[in-house]
Amino acid sequence: MAYLAAAVVLLGILCLLNLLLTIGILRRLRADAAGTGHHPGPLFELGPGSAPGEFDAVTTAGEPVSHDTLTGVVGFFSAGCEACHTLLPRFVEQARELGRDNVLAVVGGDDQETVDALTPVARVVTAELDGGPVARAFQNTWTPALYLIGDDHRVVAAGSRMEELPVRHVAGRA
Repeated sequence: MAYLAAAVVLLGILCLLNLLLTIGILRRLRADAAGTGHHPGPLFELGPGSAPGEFDAVTTAGEPVSHDTLTGVVGFFSAGCEACHTLLPRFVEQARELGRDNVLAVVGGDDQETVDALTPVARVVTAELDGGPVARAFQNTWTPALYLIGDDHRVVAAGSRMEELPVRHVAGRA
């Protein structure tokens, strides 16, 4: 019987210690979220109505791309990004429907498989790990990231899934 009482007391002490550690972690997370620590900020700096910055880039096919020629869907992908690889088939399917001139894909890092999948259906720009000029123009640090750009070269919508973009607004689509 003494062993049972000792076990219950020990278990109670362990539970109390666990509770104190959990409270400490929650306080630390709240402090970080309140700005006293590092917080990553919003996923999409450019929201609807915003205009991407000026940029000039060249696609893998040698086509020039700039802020002034940009309309349609812009997708950011990166090597080693599992969510990017999950999104890729749906993005390729949608790009095929929209037409190559209405889709720009920016692939960061060394991901030739993604570049090969996107090249037939989209204008593809490869970028260094810093994201390159297109990512800097969009202030984009997150992948996958999708933007719908209107005829006025402003962001219509942003998201990380194709379902979040109202692609019916793309020129040439009913």
